[in-house]
Amino acid sequence: MAKVTTFLMFQGKKAEEAMTFYVSLFPDSAIGRIERYGPQGPGAEGSVMTASFTLAGREYLAIDSPVPHAFGFTPAISLFVDFEAAEELDAAYAKLAEGGGVLMPLGDYGFSRRFAWVNDRFGVSWQLNLPFA
Repeated sequence: MAKVTTFLMFQGKKAEEAMTFYVSLFPDSAIGRIERYGPQGPGAEGSVMTASFTLAGREYLAIDSPVPHAFGFTPAISLFVDFEAAEELDAAYAKLAEGGGVLMPLGDYGFSRRFAWVNDRFGVSWQLNLPFA
């Protein structure tokens, strides 16, 4: 059977910083393997050629793209997180919104008890949800 994994492509040397930040936010999270570009390139020496990490037990892949692109992340694709407690959601919201942008501020929108949508400082979009019990 095929395996589907979310793949995050960063520009510049941002992948490792982003992964370290993300794994600090959620339990059962860790950086797995990191392969780096050497002096021969094509990416900047030491940047992430490919890496794997887990967030709340789910695997992700990340790279530092050696090719400049005219595009970045878009809110059309976001990471959706259900929380068990409002305090956990509030803490993640504060950290993810810092240096990023708020698309929907923390509030009650009728479809959940508490919800927010943010782009973090790396441009990745997050929907944070406290579902009805």
